[in-house]
Amino acid sequence: MGAIIGIDLGTTNSCIAVVEGGKPVIIPNAEGGRTTPSVVAINKNGERLVGEYARRQAVTNANGTISSIKRQMGTENRPELGGKRRSPQEISSMILRKLKEDAESYLGQSVTDAVITVPAYFNDVQRQATKDAGRMAGLNVRRIINEPTAAALAYGLDHGESQKIMVYDLGGGTFDVSIIEIGEGVIEVLATCGDNHLGGDDFDQRLCNYLVSEFKQQTRYNAAKDPVAMERIREAAEKAKRELSTASSTVVSLPFLAQNRSGPLHMELTVQRSLFEQLTRDLVDRTTMPVKTALNDAGLTVSQLSKVLLVGGSTRMPAVQEHVRSLVGMAPCKGLNPDECVALGAAIQGATLGFSDAGLSSGPGTEILLLDVTPLSLSIETVGGVATRLIERNSTLPVRYSQIFTTAANFQTNVEIHVLQGERPMARDNKTIGKFKLTGIKRALRGIPQIEVTFDLDTNGILKVSARDLGTGRAQGITISSSSNLSEDEIQQVMRDAEQYAQEDSLRRETMELRNQAEELTVRVKEALRVCGKEMERANRNEVKNDLSNLERLIHRYKPERPDSVPAEEFRQGISRLEHSSDGLMSRYSAASQHP
Repeated sequence: MGAIIGIDLGTTNSCIAVVEGGKPVIIPNAEGGRTTPSVVAINKNGERLVGEYARRQAVTNANGTISSIKRQMGTENRPELGGKRRSPQEISSMILRKLKEDAESYLGQSVTDAVITVPAYFNDVQRQATKDAGRMAGLNVRRIINEPTAAALAYGLDHGESQKIMVYDLGGGTFDVSIIEIGEGVIEVLATCGDNHLGGDDFDQRLCNYLVSEFKQQTRYNAAKDPVAMERIREAAEKAKRELSTASSTVVSLPFLAQNRSGPLHMELTVQRSLFEQLTRDLVDRTTMPVKTALNDAGLTVSQLSKVLLVGGSTRMPAVQEHVRSLVGMAPCKGLNPDECVALGAAIQGATLGFSDAGLSSGPGTEILLLDVTPLSLSIETVGGVATRLIERNSTLPVRYSQIFTTAANFQTNVEIHVLQGERPMARDNKTIGKFKLTGIKRALRGIPQIEVTFDLDTNGILKVSARDLGTGRAQGITISSSSNLSEDEIQQVMRDAEQYAQEDSLRRETMELRNQAEELTVRVKEALRVCGKEMERANRNEVKNDLSNLERLIHRYKPERPDSVPAEEFRQGISRLEHSSDGLMSRYSAASQHP
């Protein structure tokens, strides 16, 4: 049975692990390091470099070097590398292939299967893009699991007592927080939240901007326009950030950084930790809301937490550790190496899958059941632009849910299934992640066809959507793939928008649902009048027609872009009056329909 390796595909650094002798161990790379820089380059000779070698030559080959590609996963961005536009998946696959080769060298055997971790707040498109990158690297990606969950798995293997923990994961490019319950052989994710564009890179950039500004003030030279100088400054900023985690100050020394008419220019600047913390205070503060949201979604208070685990190299910064302490009222646990624990957890999950394949009942991690969640709600667009949810955020994976819908117009023979992701109640405020059409629906009045829509979210967090006409049996479906993209900025905005516009959203949705209810009622009453109206007394018939006209006027007055154009109460009253006046008519129509 071949080993299933665990891979932490990071923004700044990546790491690989495997279970040996019942224990997860880090696999060193060919250069002897325990982590591999997530950097790819093609030099002037056309040679492809990955990892430490790529990072070392970045100063002299800035335009031919790409780093932090993880931040672009799932987007249509195509950075140029080696004279060719390449997808983020392709560039990531170069990193994964290097990790695969290092694992094969260490294990002395071919490696084909892997478990790869992703940020908990990665959407379906980003997860599929990660899986595609693995396939392009020659790996069969057996499972995609969330990074905080992997860290908890690494922790939970040696600490099996029942407890609720918070995993605070601040890496090179992303931030996640997960609330996890460990106990009785189960690791269950209760809630997750995060920010897909917050990490160590942003802290580096703040310090980099400061250094450029100070250098310009001292020398009047704008290093921002010099790619080679900027690469050296970025490298120095990252190094200074690391040093300030253990020292109160550091010196940034870059001799011969640039040259002007008066000769060579050198950078020599002392940076205090207090200054660095002042430059980055707002970045640390941005982790507050996701923490509070995750706790609220989990239904817990900080007093119910047993421990807080720090994951990701950026949690080494004293300001981050102090911020966590102030948020939860306890010192964070430092029992795990923040750079390595995610890969270790992935390796444990890989070993579990391997033992399951072999039909064995015990092995590393096999006594632990891992229950992960989906980070964002999934819905389809229904009449009036409403986003009707089928799967709520923080639902335990895998999850499958079906719901019956119907047509919106008479004699409609096809419907478009518009799949959305996000927390807003109106479709236009969420992100489209896929569309497909179901055709061949039997011609009938609106409301009669029954269309079953099914969402199937697997253990990797990858979504399959299908629709089936129960009358004809015709079916259609899609797997959400990387052809549909959800940008990182948009995913960050989802929860903030939901908070900011919660009141307006609630009003819009309530009124839209009442409007749809009103329209359905008018259609039914019109049909009943056509069939049975002559059997009614004139006074009753006129009352029904009057209430019908009044409700239709409300429907025509309503503007979706202005939820207050018709107050919800007016719709309620109009619906109630028509239902009351048409009660006898609808009873006659129902009887006539059953006995034509």
